Amino acid sequence: MAIYRTLYYTDVTVGVGGRVTIPQDMREHLGIEEGESLTVRMEENPRGGRQMVVWRAEPEIEED
Repeated sequence: MAIYRTLYYTDVTVGVGGRVTIPQDMREHLGIEEGESLTVRMEENPRGGRQMVVWRAEPEIEED
């Protein structure tokens, strides 16, 4: 299991329909491009605190 360290963080606003905009500088650093699919997981700790974890979904490999 990999352990990640925080590089930086920022606040985002939840918009209409629950939409969250990932800031442009983060998208650039992560290499996320328009139309890509992301996976979201919700975690809960024993005290009831919750957080979302988001990562780029594995790209589908096209077979010839």
